[in-house]
Amino acid sequence: MPSYKLIYFNLEGRGEILRYLFSYSNIDFEDRRVEFADWPALKPTIPYGQLPVVEIDGVIYNQSLAIGRYLAKKAGLTGKSELDEIRVDALIDTIDDFFSKFPWMDTEKAKKEFMEKSSPQLLAYLEKTLGNNPWFVGDSATWADFFWDTCADSFESYVPGFAKDYPKLLALKERVKAIPTIAAWIKKRPKKSQ
Repeated sequence: MPSYKLIYFNLEGRGEILRYLFSYSNIDFEDRRVEFADWPALKPTIPYGQLPVVEIDGVIYNQSLAIGRYLAKKAGLTGKSELDEIRVDALIDTIDDFFSKFPWMDTEKAKKEFMEKSSPQLLAYLEKTLGNNPWFVGDSATWADFFWDTCADSFESYVPGFAKDYPKLLALKERVKAIPTIAAWIKKRPKKSQ
């Protein structure tokens, strides 16, 4: 069995989807958390100078969504057909586009204004896509459901209540968090520095 090491900052952010996927699959992994003070010394040794990365049997792989797809395929979380896979990837890319535009390093005011202006379109689209189904795609969870939960948690930590008017999306988050292996991870995960 391969050995896995996730290297990311001591926060959830882009690394949490990978932690969810490892946990869901019951794959043992080393969760190496980098403190911001230690990052300048480590950065030159990391491909493209970006985290997260996953080391598999000593080989480093970068880009959280590429790693996520790999882990999701291993776990059977990409959908039940090729067309499901397209839908899952489209949802993930749509959420990631928004995640990438969020002003993480800006003022609290700028974050709140961004969410007030930009999130209703995304949230309405996601809630319409979900409809009255328990999961975004098909009749079982996919990593798109996990990705929504982890990204929404990140947004929530900066702009509390940002999705309060979207009860179906909030219920989806609760369903993801109730999956036993995800619930176990959430209970044991270290406190973040964010």
